[in-house]
Amino acid sequence: MTLKKKLAMGVATGALALSMIGGGTYAYFNDVETSTNSFTAGTLDLGLNPETIIDVTNIKPGDWMNRTFKLENNGSLDISKIFLTTEYTESVAGFGEHIVVDFLRNEDKGSILGDSNVIVSKTLAELANMTPDAVKNESPKFFGWQGGEKSGIKAGTVDNMYVKFRFNENNQDQNAYQGASVSLTWKFDAQQTAGESK
Repeated sequence: MTLKKKLAMGVATGALALSMIGGGTYAYFNDVETSTNSFTAGTLDLGLNPETIIDVTNIKPGDWMNRTFKLENNGSLDISKIFLTTEYTESVAGFGEHIVVDFLRNEDKGSILGDSNVIVSKTLAELANMTPDAVKNESPKFFGWQGGEKSGIKAGTVDNMYVKFRFNENNQDQNAYQGASVSLTWKFDAQQTAGESK
């Protein structure tokens, strides 16, 4: 055998040995466990019942209108706050300043110590510049104790709301508002509670 053939055979044998070392099988114990995990987000679902709180015609200065409605937490997450924003359009300029919300009360947050008033005697024009929390317990504290439900709405529960609107009688000439109308939109913006350890 020539030297070239011997060298080629040696190189081939070395390569074969290396391939056996790299691709060879080993005997050892083994145990595999698999972890299957999931993350499911909760839902924030605010309901308003009825959706139209007031629809009234033929009002005159001095008339008032009492209405009730419910804020419902139909989701799986607790609600911490519900911000109320007021928007309106008026057919005659200034009419919104004559429609007054005497009060918007959260009946579930009140107690024998006092009412939980979200709004107290504000015109629509004034309310358009406010964003009160409709589910905050505003009733007064007595020696550190506050009656009524805590602020917010727990999942699956309801807060009962009571509102009084009034066409303000200002003892002045209000003839400019005969036949006038206001279209009122109240938006209730529900907010989640703070994050917590799960």
